Amino acid sequence: MSGSLDLGYARVDLDRETRQGLPEIVYGPGKQVTEIAGIVTALTDRNTGPVLVTRIEPRPAVTLMELVPGAGYDQDARLLVWRPAQPIGHTVAVVTAGTADGPVAAEATAVASALGLRTVSIRDVGVAGLHRLLACVTDLRAADSVIVIAGMEGALASVVGGLVETPVIAVPTSTGYGAALEGVTALLAMLASCAAGITVVNIDSGFGAALAAYRLTRRTR
Repeated sequence: MSGSLDLGYARVDLDRETRQGLPEIVYGPGKQVTEIAGIVTALTDRNTGPVLVTRIEPRPAVTLMELVPGAGYDQDARLLVWRPAQPIGHTVAVVTAGTADGPVAAEATAVASALGLRTVSIRDVGVAGLHRLLACVTDLRAADSVIVIAGMEGALASVVGGLVETPVIAVPTSTGYGAALEGVTALLAMLASCAAGITVVNIDSGFGAALAAYRLTRRTR
């Protein structure tokens, strides 16, 4: 197996599993259902690992499951998964500042689980009530990595970064009023964090955070 497969509307990267340990992951928006089905079929036929379609809404997801049987769908995460990976012995804690960050956390959790990571959810522990986070420190420190999801001023990532020794992956969300700038304020705050060594991914990218956590496992396994 080498190179790519030209479907006309997509050039499927068949080598990605060899290079990175995972087949190409399909971003759903902007594609026709039949196009996604063709890409997924190529990946499932020619690769062996999990095949994921992200940001896919319920109605097209149902059609895709009919066209390419064998998938599981997580509606909260908007994620379709064929052949989820076996557990690989890495626990990632998914931490949210508020309930509004739930959809991003759902994506991070579902993607991480599909890739074989064990996930632990720690919800609604934002810095406006710091005692809520401090009550969960034992769970935070028990995890192999931590994904921190926060909007508004994004301060939760710095606080968690100062409490644990394990890798922290920060996800700014578009939650918040005017000056939150749809996640830009949280993004800049996380990038400027005084807690050294925090990894920051794109706004609302639970997917990106889960992939970062997965990549951390590649050399340790």
